[in-house]
Amino acid sequence: MSKKVAHWFRRDLRLEDNAALYHALKSGFPVVPVFIFDREILDELPPNDARVTFIYQQIHCLQQQLTDLGSSLVVVHGHVFEAWKSLTAQFELEAVYTNHDYEPYARHRDTSLAGYFQEKGISFHTFKDQVLLEKNEVLTQAGKPYTVFTPYSRNWRSTLSAGHLQPYPTVDHFSRFFDSSPLEIPSLESMGFETSQLVFPGSAPDKSIIRTYDQTRNFPAVAGVTRMGIHLRFGTVSIRQLAAEAQSLNDTYLNELIWREFYMQILWNFPHVVNAPFRPEYAAVPWRNAPEDFDKWCKGKTGYPLVDAGMRELNATGYMHNRVRMVVASFLTKHLLLDWRKGEAYFAEKLLDFELSSNNGGWQWAAGCGTDAAPYFRIFNPEEQLKKFDSGLKYVRKWVPEFGTPLYPSTMVDHKFARERCLEAYKSALKGA
Repeated sequence: MSKKVAHWFRRDLRLEDNAALYHALKSGFPVVPVFIFDREILDELPPNDARVTFIYQQIHCLQQQLTDLGSSLVVVHGHVFEAWKSLTAQFELEAVYTNHDYEPYARHRDTSLAGYFQEKGISFHTFKDQVLLEKNEVLTQAGKPYTVFTPYSRNWRSTLSAGHLQPYPTVDHFSRFFDSSPLEIPSLESMGFETSQLVFPGSAPDKSIIRTYDQTRNFPAVAGVTRMGIHLRFGTVSIRQLAAEAQSLNDTYLNELIWREFYMQILWNFPHVVNAPFRPEYAAVPWRNAPEDFDKWCKGKTGYPLVDAGMRELNATGYMHNRVRMVVASFLTKHLLLDWRKGEAYFAEKLLDFELSSNNGGWQWAAGCGTDAAPYFRIFNPEEQLKKFDSGLKYVRKWVPEFGTPLYPSTMVDHKFARERCLEAYKSALKGA
């Protein structure tokens, strides 16, 4: 049995321009490509979770590419430790290569695995791949992580170099994959999942949309956003490719990619945000316990058409336009005075492009307890937002066909009353904190 190295695919489901895969292919050893359907994650998901179908489809795409190269993906369904025990028994591994993951579960998993690999005499190498600048690469003059976006983005831009955008030429080394006939991939059904019928956006970014992004991105009725979120989440597109296109085509689009990296470094440096407000004094906000109100929000039956359209789009497609995400999140936390964590969890369950760092950052921003420099009294008026961003009601009519008829519910809470109640609740909480 000759020595090999493994490349462990996780959030990088592509062969092209993949940092860890490049280093594995350059190692001088045949490369065994591995994917693990991690039961620690999957066992928490419902059988119809569309993201599992998306991953499954990408795994089959990788398998086809590898088959064409005379190799195969090795796919395991199980708990990660058990999977690696089996893989290290099956292959004589010199090293395991993979890309960084910044979420708390992944950090704990990788630290534990590093110890296991060390015991087995196997090197464990991890690389930056899903962001351009990570962890502590962008710091204040005092050497601390940024907690406000604008100064972070300025420093991010001045730190970024052409080298950060340089793609990894993995394609030059594809002959290094280990020789194998195609190995079997467990079926979705055997893993407890069903095939989703949701339509996934394509992985090729639309340059014409990027070019006009600053003019179209706020209007939900217009096809003015790239829908690249799910591809960035699972690494079916390279951040280097996307950022290079943004840099040449539209600075506003690049700014959105910087927001993504900002929230990634917040999660890395302040992992407490997963369960608690970024600013601890906001833990004292007296959230209401109103399950019926939450249910109306989830179903898109609040009586505010922009909020309802957004929630119905989410429930039907696994997607919601970003402008509308801000409005529905503000409505839940400010108008209904319901805990942002409830909304965050609902989005985490429904969004195809769910990304822990961005979802958490966005919800804390909406609730006023996050990193944003503006204080809590920013409260979106859903009616004004509708006039501004869907004045022709094209988006609303698509998702709320009964709007304007007796079947449409009246508003569940008056805007002026809700605003005053919210301000009072936050003020009293912060006084006592």
